[in-house]
Amino acid sequence: MDIKRPRWLLLITNLPGQNQTLRMRIWRGLKAAGAALMRDGVYVLPETADSQRIFEEHAREIRAVAGSVHILHFRADSTEQQNALIALFDRTADYQEFIARLQIWRKSLSKITEIEARKILAPITRDAAATAAADLFPGKPQDQMQAALAEAQGALNARFSPDEPRPAHRKIPRREIKDFQGRTWATRERIWIDRVCSAWLIRRFIDPKAKFVWLKDIKKKPKQALGFDFNGAEFTHLDSKVTFEVLLTSFGLDQDLALTRLGSLVHFLDVGGIPVAEAAGFAAIMAGARAIETDDQALLNSVTPMLDGLYQNYRQDE
Repeated sequence: MDIKRPRWLLLITNLPGQNQTLRMRIWRGLKAAGAALMRDGVYVLPETADSQRIFEEHAREIRAVAGSVHILHFRADSTEQQNALIALFDRTADYQEFIARLQIWRKSLSKITEIEARKILAPITRDAAATAAADLFPGKPQDQMQAALAEAQGALNARFSPDEPRPAHRKIPRREIKDFQGRTWATRERIWIDRVCSAWLIRRFIDPKAKFVWLKDIKKKPKQALGFDFNGAEFTHLDSKVTFEVLLTSFGLDQDLALTRLGSLVHFLDVGGIPVAEAAGFAAIMAGARAIETDDQALLNSVTPMLDGLYQNYRQDE
C-alpha cells in the first residue's frame, strides 16, 4: 500500500427501514475487506481498483433494496488528516488480544490433550489470519502476532511431536520422477502434517505405486527404502523448507501453484511462519483422524480424500 498518495474512497450508505440482516451483512463484508468505519453507514478505504470494486458491489446490493449510496473520491488535505485516516486502520488492539489468548493457551498446554490444544488454538489462528488479511497498513504489531503464532505452533509440535527433524543445509538436487517409480518410502510412525502430506504428494504426483514403511526406529529403515522427514533422510527439512516443500522443489512440482499453496499450509503447521486461514481447521481434522486411526497406512488412506479436495479447491482459486 502506497501511503504517499493520499487518495481515498468514501462509501456513504443509507438503508431503508429496519433491514438489520442486510445492514449486518454489509458491515461484515466491508470489515472483512479491511474498510474502516468512520460513523454509522460511512466507510473508508484507500483508493485502489480493489477498493472501487468492493464498494461498487455493496452499492449495487444496497440500491437493489431501494437504499441510497454514494461513492466519493477524495484526497487528504493535510498530513494530520492523512495520519488520522490511517489510524482508523490500526489493528494493534486486535493483535494484542490474539497474543493474550495465545499466552493463556500456552499456560494450559501441558495439562490438556492434543485435540483440546488444537481445538483452542484453531479459532485464534483463524481469527488472526483473517485480521492480517484485512490489515491494509501492516507493521510491527502484525509481525509480533505472527511471531507469537509461530512460537505457539512450535510449542504445540514440541509437546506432541517432539521428534521433528532439524533442518539440514545443502542444495536441493533436481530429481526425475521416472527414476522414482515403484519404490518403498520410509518415515517415522504416527505420521503428522508434514509426513502425511508428503506421503500423499509422493503417491499422487511422484510414485503412484509407492509402498510405505512406518518406522518406530529410524535406524531400522530398510536399506533400499527412500527415507523422508527424519534426520539423515534423503528427503527432509532443508534450510527454511519443510519436507513437503523439499519434495516439491526436488521433483519440479513447485510450478504447480495449488501444490505450492498447500506447501505454505504444511510449512505453517510444521514450523510456524505466515498464518494460513484454513490451517487450524485442517490440523483439527488431522488430530481427530489420528486419534481414530492408530495405523499409519489407514490414517493416510482416510485423509487422502480430504487432501485431494483441498488441492482441487486451491486449483479452482488460481
